[in-house]
Formats: sequence, C-alpha cells, structure tokens
Amino acid sequence: MMQVAGYCRVSTDKADQANSFASQQRYFQAYIANHPGWCLYAVYADEGLSGTSTKKRQAFHRMMADARAGRFQLILTKEVSRFSRNIVDTLSYTRELKRLGVAVEFVTDHINTMDGDGELRLSIMATLAQDESRKTSNRVVWGQTRQMENGVVFGRSLLGYEVADGRLTIEPAGAETVRLIFQKYAVEQAGTAEIARLLTRQGYRTHRGGRQWKTSAILKILKNEKYVGDLVQKKTYTPDYLTHERRTNRGQVPLIRLTDHHEPIISRQIWELAQERLRQNNKHRDTGSGHSNRYIFSGRIKCAACGASFVGRMRTRQDGTSVRRWACGTAVRAGKAGCNIGKLVRDDDAMHMLKTAVQSLPMDTPAIIRNVTTLAMDAIRSTQGGTADEPARLQWELERIQQKKEAVMDAYFSGDITKGDMLAMKRRYDDRSAALQARLQAAAQAQRDGQMQRLRAAIQSEVAALLRLDIESEVLCKTVLDRLTVFPDRHMELRLHDLPQVFCFTG
Repeated sequence: MMQVAGYCRVSTDKADQANSFASQQRYFQAYIANHPGWCLYAVYADEGLSGTSTKKRQAFHRMMADARAGRFQLILTKEVSRFSRNIVDTLSYTRELKRLGVAVEFVTDHINTMDGDGELRLSIMATLAQDESRKTSNRVVWGQTRQMENGVVFGRSLLGYEVADGRLTIEPAGAETVRLIFQKYAVEQAGTAEIARLLTRQGYRTHRGGRQWKTSAILKILKNEKYVGDLVQKKTYTPDYLTHERRTNRGQVPLIRLTDHHEPIISRQIWELAQERLRQNNKHRDTGSGHSNRYIFSGRIKCAACGASFVGRMRTRQDGTSVRRWACGTAVRAGKAGCNIGKLVRDDDAMHMLKTAVQSLPMDTPAIIRNVTTLAMDAIRSTQGGTADEPARLQWELERIQQKKEAVMDAYFSGDITKGDMLAMKRRYDDRSAALQARLQAAAQAQRDGQMQRLRAAIQSEVAALLRLDIESEVLCKTVLDRLTVFPDRHMELRLHDLPQVFCFTG
C-alpha cells in the first residue's frame, strides 16, 4: 500500500464551508478511496494562515519533516494556491520532495510533479497564484485605507482606550493614569524617569496589567496623539506582500491624519504643553551622535580606530544574570568591515576603571565630608524650620503641595489648561494634603530625640560612599567622566572632566 498524505490551508470563516478542515478531509478520503492501493497516512492543515509564506505554517513544516523521514510517498492538495502562493516556495519545496521520491499531486489543477512537464505547468500556475495574492493584497490595502479615511480605527486597545468595532472608547481607570502622567510632565515639570518611579511606587497598572513602569512607556504615552482626540494611522506599512513584515513608516506611504476624531482624555492645552516640553528636551540631546544618554557610559566610550561611540547591548550569562557590554558603533552597524577594533567593554569593568581613577585623586576626604554635611544640614534647617524630624518633612511636603496648587491656578488663569483640568488637579492635591495632614498628626505623637544627630551621621556616610563611588550615582558619574577611549592594542585611556591626567588601563 502506498502511503498518501493530504495538505490543505483551511479557512477560519464559518461561511467558507468548502475550504473547512472537515470538508477537505472528506474530499481526500473520497479521492483516495477511488484509488486501490492507496492508504491515507494523515491530513496536514494550517488554519487561517497566508499562503504567500511558509514561515508560520507549522503543519506544513511537520509534513515536510515526515516526508524527509520517508513516512509517505505522495502528497495530495486540491490546488496550487492551497499549497503556496509564493512561486519560490512552491518550486523549492516540490523539488526537494521530488529528490526524496515524494510526488505532489494538485488535484483540481491536474498537475503531478513527477510528470515530465509537471514543473513547467506548476510554474505557470504558481505564478498565477502569486499574482492573485498581489491583487488581493492591493485590494485589501486600498479598502483599509478608505476605511481609515472614514475614521475606522485599526489596531489594538491601549492604556485608557478600548478598541472595538473600529471605534475608540475611554476606559476610566487607564484614562486616570494617562491624565496623571500628562499632569506630572506638562504642568508639574516632572521628568519621565521620576514619573515612572512614582507610578511603580504607588502601584499604578500598565496597559498589560503590570506594575513596573519604564521611561520608554511614559514617553510613548506622551507622544500618542490619540489621548488628545486625534488619530494618525499607517504609522507602519508592509513593503512586501509575500513576507508580510511590517516596517516603520518614514515617509514611504502617506499618513492618514484625523483631528478631533474621538473623545479625548486630556485637553489640547495640556497636550501642547507636553509636546513643547518634549521638543525643548530633544533640543538638548546630541542627536547626531546616534546614541541615547540613558546610561552612564552612553556616548562616553570612544573608539580610537574610527572615532565612533560605543553602543551598549544586554547579554545574558549562563547563570541567568544579565550584563551590558559596549561595542564600537561602526562595527555593530557594518560588521568587521566597518571597524576591526575587536574590543568589548563590560559595564562593570568600565565602572571599575572610573572608580579607580576617582579614588586615586588626591583629596582631603574628611574636609569634604565635613563641609558637605554642614551645607546639607544648613539647607535642611532653613527649609524645615530648624528641625529634620518627620513632622517637619511632612510640613515641607504640604507646602510643596500648596505651591503646586498655586501653579495650577496660574496655568488656568493664563489659559494653559481648562477649568476641568484645573478642578481635577485641585481635587488630587486636596486629597494628598488631607493624607499628609493625617500623617503629620501621627508623626508628631511619635517624635523622638536625637534625629538630627542620626541624620548628620547618615549624610556623612552617604557623602563618604559617594566620594568612593561605592554608591553609583548616575549624576555624579556623568559629571566627573569625560570619556573612555578604547585602542586597537586593547589598552584604554580614561579622562575626567577639567583634569589633565590620563588614566591608562589594559585588558
């Protein structure tokens, strides 16, 4: 008995009964029954997947693996378009099967790959199937574009909005988080990292339900025009209908922009304030260097061979821990042909070199600790009325809340925010003030002696650790480090800001 397999791509459309799995299985069983000596080995079916690529078709790859194992000698499929709509895939896989001694029979097209003219006829039919896919893809893109122009939303739900039936509707809990983010950034001038820490600390949930917020997520929200009621679509596009890979649209196809498309979460005044601050912050970045300033060593490790900045990449060790390694940006982008410096610098090694350089500097450490501590204690006394205890700290926070409320009123009267935004912020600050008042009363009851002495000791310990760089202060490291240059002979030179010394390291 000859073992025969069947392959089909089945439709997920309930109305498309002709291409359902059960229908095609019955078809193969009936067809094999009419051929004595044939026995059905298995039917392989991929559901709802495009025929222009075999990349995600698991059943197809399982069938090929079984063919290589010699489990059947013939594959039946109804037509060429069910097997593949990509002429390259069609010919390459049928040729491989032919070498394995496995024939492919396309029943309704009357083609068998073992026939003398089988490949010629298959090439013609595969070309027609591929061109039909191209036409179908063009029709789908044209139809989606017309729908987008009419305001139909394509895409998934996001924080603050649910997407269903092509419409955006506000999700209250997420919308409140979005308003808080824009308020903190646009009105209170908080940084994105500070906002991320605040949301994480206070347990706000991300769109996916997590509690860990990242700076990149805050920036993405601040730049999303949907929150002001506008809609921009076609931010990505598919350049090749065969691969279906999506790419960022950088002007290759026109964007579709609709203003005041849906109910906004934030006012346009708040949106404009946020966008202006984003533009101002972007002006201060070194956009030409090709690196971000997110990490301590971003843009500060230089290649002596080509002059490019090193770029950081995370790597996972065998024990599961992660380490950031820095490599020449030219080599990363262009391979060894771009730069053959061939040296990687680990984050912890770079930090060790920086610590070594700073600790080797001649400093009167006790005097520095004494002076900085005195300045810090004086600042605390002047800010908190001569005490550094918990009640004074809470009182100071209450004063800050009052200043923020005044800033909100100023923004309202100057026309920067709406009355609704002003009232929402005022309620939030009033709630925060009430909570602080309750904590202030409780802390006053628990006030203890000796807190100033303990605070002084804590400041002295902190300053000493900073001077040794035992505490990796991002601000301090970026302030003292000028650059770390990596040479082809694998030695490195480190320079600190405003100092003539060059610190040399090998490794």
